[in-house]
Amino acid sequence: MNAVMTRAHDELQTLVEESAVTTGMSVRTRGQILTLGRAETGPDGGAIIDDRVRLTRLGGCTWGLSVKRHTGRWERTPFLGTMAEMHETICTFMQYLVTP
Repeated sequence: MNAVMTRAHDELQTLVEESAVTTGMSVRTRGQILTLGRAETGPDGGAIIDDRVRLTRLGGCTWGLSVKRHTGRWERTPFLGTMAEMHETICTFMQYLVTP
């Protein structure tokens, strides 16, 4: 993971932990994408991470927000902005997707 994405991961993890809506979510990094998920109980009783939303770095400080559909595919939303703006969007408009 490069330095830019390491900082972005840490920033998002801090925002997630500070919010009552997103607390307890995990942040994973893959390339230029940060994925937020919740630990759920799998069919065998073990824990699995259920991905809910993801942020894609579009350049500079701009991020795009995508949501995971019931089909398992990711769908882009029209929301773009800074990390803090995208977290605020998740906590307001996407709250139903990220609450436990």
